[in-house]
Amino acid sequence: MRRGSAVASDAAFAEDAPATARLREAGTVFLGKTTMPEYGWKGVGDSPLSGITRNPWNIATGPGGSSAGAASCAALNLGCIHLGTDGAGSVRIPAAFTGVVGLKPTYGRIPAWPVSTMGFLAHLGPLTRTVTDCALAMNAIGRPDIRDMTAMIDRAPDYVDGLKGGVKGLRLAWSPTLGRDVPVDPEIAALTRAAALAFRELGASVEEVDPGFEDPIETLMTIWSAGAALALRSAGPAERARMDPGLVAVAEQGERIAGAAYVDALLNQRNALAHKMAQFHARFDLLLTPTLPLPAFEVGMNTPGHGGYGDDWTRWTPF
Repeated sequence: MRRGSAVASDAAFAEDAPATARLREAGTVFLGKTTMPEYGWKGVGDSPLSGITRNPWNIATGPGGSSAGAASCAALNLGCIHLGTDGAGSVRIPAAFTGVVGLKPTYGRIPAWPVSTMGFLAHLGPLTRTVTDCALAMNAIGRPDIRDMTAMIDRAPDYVDGLKGGVKGLRLAWSPTLGRDVPVDPEIAALTRAAALAFRELGASVEEVDPGFEDPIETLMTIWSAGAALALRSAGPAERARMDPGLVAVAEQGERIAGAAYVDALLNQRNALAHKMAQFHARFDLLLTPTLPLPAFEVGMNTPGHGGYGDDWTRWTPF
């Protein structure tokens, strides 16, 4: 299990992870493993192990990440169901860049094992060519597993049957920028606005409104960098010299985080955001936003060469 790393062990796990086990039980024919950046640490698809993963719609651009290969294969119709993991956009980013369906469901709906070092941030989601395939995948993998103590124990809804329900009567909030200074590409802004307003024709109410929370990036990076430090704790100088320098830098940042600061981010700040969103969803059933503010950019880069994003990939993923 290499996790996109040239220094990680290539030994197979002794047993299937829950999602893999459920798919196997459902009769899935497995075609292979797909590429990802090292330890899934960033929103683009290159790694020291497999090199560059390209976007099949334009091979000069990247598919995003971290579930880069899964999204590219879904776009190419190489199989029906592709598994991704998502802590800070790793299903949603590549789904948007490659034009496929990506779902990061409610935490605990898909059991995960082994436990992610990213805590409650990271879990699993399918990437598929169609919404129906996504629903079929969720019916298979959205079932409890005793190895994950945080997994939901209630019976998951029938996702395929749920596709028949429509959106009539739902209260939808449309937020084009989350109320922040986000430079959304004009074409993306126009297309996503048209898509949001189209729900009115299907019987839903649509109101343009922002959820009202501040940018949670500092909270995210506290949890994320501490998780990276834990993931790399056994990697010495020789191993780190062969790893993605950006990942090593994030892990070293995480090593400097105090325990109290980590707990504050994981519990207090995260719970405050959850409370804010619970209040918001008392008024609205769904929050609609663009997935990303920009189209797929040049392959092999962590950030686009325009827009003033610097070297920090999280700056172009505000949603």
